[in-house]
Amino acid sequence: MTTTTTTTPILPRTVLCMGVSLLVSWGVSYYLIGVFGDRMAEDLGWSLPLVHGGFTAALLAMGAVSGAAGRLIDRHGGRGVMMAGAVLTAAGCCGLALSHGLVAYYASWICLGVAMRLTLYDAAFATLAGLGGPSAKAAMAQVTLFGGLSSTVFWPFGDALADRLGWRGALFVYAGLSLATVLLHFAVPAGRARPPAGAVAHAPPLAGTPRDRALAGGLYALAFALAHFLSSAMSAHVIGLLTGLGIAASAAVWIGMFRGIGQVAGRLGQVVLGGRVHPIDLNLAAASLLPLSFALALAGGNAVLAATAFVFLYGAGHGVLAITQGTLPLVLFDHRTYGAVVGRLLVPSFVVSAAAPLVFAVVIERFGETVAIALSLLLAGLALASALLLALHFRRLRT
Repeated sequence: MTTTTTTTPILPRTVLCMGVSLLVSWGVSYYLIGVFGDRMAEDLGWSLPLVHGGFTAALLAMGAVSGAAGRLIDRHGGRGVMMAGAVLTAAGCCGLALSHGLVAYYASWICLGVAMRLTLYDAAFATLAGLGGPSAKAAMAQVTLFGGLSSTVFWPFGDALADRLGWRGALFVYAGLSLATVLLHFAVPAGRARPPAGAVAHAPPLAGTPRDRALAGGLYALAFALAHFLSSAMSAHVIGLLTGLGIAASAAVWIGMFRGIGQVAGRLGQVVLGGRVHPIDLNLAAASLLPLSFALALAGGNAVLAATAFVFLYGAGHGVLAITQGTLPLVLFDHRTYGAVVGRLLVPSFVVSAAAPLVFAVVIERFGETVAIALSLLLAGLALASALLLALHFRRLRT
């Protein structure tokens, strides 16, 4: 016989403080290389691949500690874990600022990789799941709005800092900002929620049998590994793909901005819709936008309107998938083991994210941009197939 579980409501100030901390944490860690990579290479006298290899090492470190980070949050709650991550982010930024050799440079990036796993969406989602259970879906969507603005805020801010202080001085400022987020994390309740009388009751998870859990876990891991691979590849190569299709370089940069606009638009739509769309249906809708966007890129050639639609739709799909990555496990699995389950299932995502820019660089160099986009269409189609199978299998359980 199945039973319901209860959880406490998530306060608005918790969402606000966590959202601001995510905006800062994404900006001073994940988006760091995009602002300072060229300056680092010039100052250190290293090649760009060597400099960007540090970020690859960070992504691999995220994967290596993912399961342990999730288990920690399940056991002790997210406040202390995210605070520790903020301190490690500051240490990694200071380490990079003081680096003059490869060992120190790569060690600093590995420190940042561990820190990112403790401070970014995956840690925040696990923390919210421990506090609110399935009712945390709205809070998860809301905090992603802040994270989605991070590159918009920190790319120009970091560039301006580096112009004034140099990239090393800018990184010390980043370290200070990361330490400041420790104060924001005090808004997160300590430990795990203990539901009082009158707390909200929730239905049991959809994947209630070992077979269903294995199927749900496999499809979830596959879909988001493919989505992360595409996201990492697009982050590194979208401008090059557009120019390879015949779009002028100046127009390609302008069009590339529509990825962020689409991302925020998709997330705003989810916040407005609230709980009216089931996470499985929302995930299917978001996944369907990815192959549609790449098909438009292939069909549109060098047409600016088609290229703009491609980037916007891709951004919207990716933006909503960032939400369903957090909300799907709330309805599929037991929220009390959310951190451990999701931490294990996301390990492939971190690994393929690290490899994606290099893989796409090789494909573009050997076969051209059109083949790279066709490959993206194929991978996006596989992600959509995974989302569709998930929706079809669990539809009968939902009814």
